[in-house]
Amino acid sequence: MASIGALKFFLYLLPCLLNYLPHSQGKQNWNGEYPFIRRGSSLGRSDNGGYDYIIVGGGTAGCPLAATLSKKFKVLVLERGGVPFNNPNVTFLRNFHITLADTSPTSASQYFISTDGVLNARGRVLGGGSSINAGFYTRANPRFIRKVGWDTKLVNESYPWVEKQVVHRPKFSHWQRAVRDGLLDAGVSPFNGFTYDHKYGTKVGGTIFDRFGRRHTAAELLASGNPKKLTVLVHATVQKIVFDTTGKKPKAIGVIFKDENGKQHQAFLGPGRKSEVIVSSGAIGTPQLLLLSGIGPREELQKFNIPVVLHNEFVGKGMADNPMNTIFVPSKRPVQQSLIETVGITNLGVYIETSCGFGQSKDSIHCHHGILSAEIGQLSTIPPKQRSREAVEAFVKSKKDIPIEAFRGGFILSKVASPWSTGELRLIDTNVEENPAVTFNYFSHPHDLKRCVEGIRLAIKVVQSQHVTNYTMCDRQSAEKMLNISVQANINLIPKHPNDTKSLEQFCRDSVITIWHYHGGCHVGKVVNSEYKVLGVDRLRVVDGSTFSESPGTNPQATVMMMGRYMGLKILRDRLGKLGDI
Repeated sequence: MASIGALKFFLYLLPCLLNYLPHSQGKQNWNGEYPFIRRGSSLGRSDNGGYDYIIVGGGTAGCPLAATLSKKFKVLVLERGGVPFNNPNVTFLRNFHITLADTSPTSASQYFISTDGVLNARGRVLGGGSSINAGFYTRANPRFIRKVGWDTKLVNESYPWVEKQVVHRPKFSHWQRAVRDGLLDAGVSPFNGFTYDHKYGTKVGGTIFDRFGRRHTAAELLASGNPKKLTVLVHATVQKIVFDTTGKKPKAIGVIFKDENGKQHQAFLGPGRKSEVIVSSGAIGTPQLLLLSGIGPREELQKFNIPVVLHNEFVGKGMADNPMNTIFVPSKRPVQQSLIETVGITNLGVYIETSCGFGQSKDSIHCHHGILSAEIGQLSTIPPKQRSREAVEAFVKSKKDIPIEAFRGGFILSKVASPWSTGELRLIDTNVEENPAVTFNYFSHPHDLKRCVEGIRLAIKVVQSQHVTNYTMCDRQSAEKMLNISVQANINLIPKHPNDTKSLEQFCRDSVITIWHYHGGCHVGKVVNSEYKVLGVDRLRVVDGSTFSESPGTNPQATVMMMGRYMGLKILRDRLGKLGDI
């Protein structure tokens, strides 16, 4: 078995394994399919106004929303990052972890650490989270669709629109087959085969990676838009929303954004009463932008000298992240790299998934690993006072000398569905490019902790199953030994306890990580209404996962992409009636 030191590195990279040229976002060579994508600096005074819709954020929801609205209306999309096209670290599965480990200002991934001590990431690239995640595609639990009050017929029209363009059937590796059989032996039945639907039991879901390992992001959905009515500006970071406050209610009239050269621009809506600014910046970016624009708790805004446009105490509240814990599964047999393909949807309130293998190119092993590096002081294996030049150099050398055995094997993942524990998002400063302070309060509610324990017990059963041990060619290990191997790894900044392998509750608390399914901050009924219009403000809407009170199903990206299409269709039909059909 690989050394614990090597294993620590491997496990620390697990968030990278799950879900994009280091320090760059690729060349700006546009395919003929995307003539409407330009740099932020290209917006001149003659074309800065008269938009029917300004969409802030070209992410998982923003891209399908823009493509749909542009069929009938003039649309401007402002995306703070670059493009995913021609960037091999975004595009290819074998390179996916490099961008997640890149902390440079031009990285397609912006890392942040919650106040809980868990390392996390958010998309900073056209396509948003769909450009940096593990690619798993599965529809929402039908209960979620009913809960949010969506039109089922329109939902069932919107999912296939996404699926026909960017979703594929996974290769389904031998590792995934072994875990599938282990799940069935552990009682997670029946086997539902390959399906996009959310069904209790074990299933194989879709993926946005094709059979060549190439990623297809939400950005590709823009090709379905009307190029004559659609403008997408990249490297265009919106600083704040502009309001007209002379009437009875504040009214959004445009935005101020900064281009790639640091120059500020303004973009304005047309005079139409139904024209809107739509914020689709994600569960971190959307509440942050509302706060910076003057919508939020009065005391917090005044603390940063932000003029109050509208007092709303709920902006940034109710943030939640599905806690995940993992069990490392060593293997004497080399495994083919695979991300999430198999999932066990249990009646315990947990999801069991798996990933295996690791990219073994010289770049993936020897590159500068960003947030994993002692150079920036985030590696808790080297105490801050001991981070001498010699210690840093020794750590860097150890990364380059990692034995190949460390890249064999995989993980069984246990994720708590619909966590009851919630936290909040608060501003640290008024710089939109910096992360706000985010707290998720993992396991603060005992119900979440109870479900985590049940999930770990189930994951251990899967690892100990004959199907998995036969495939890995490893002897059946005790639960304590498995937990000991996993907990010694440096996977977060939470202090470890000596009873981690004796108490499953303590193991859950100390080894919690994220699978990037955080949501909330702009809940329906508190910040937006049922049509996602911001309460108390005209011509401003939110369309993204910040409105969710729970993550939809095992992975949210399918539903967030569908939501963009769904809301685009709904807005068109509400505004144009039968003329809105496309």
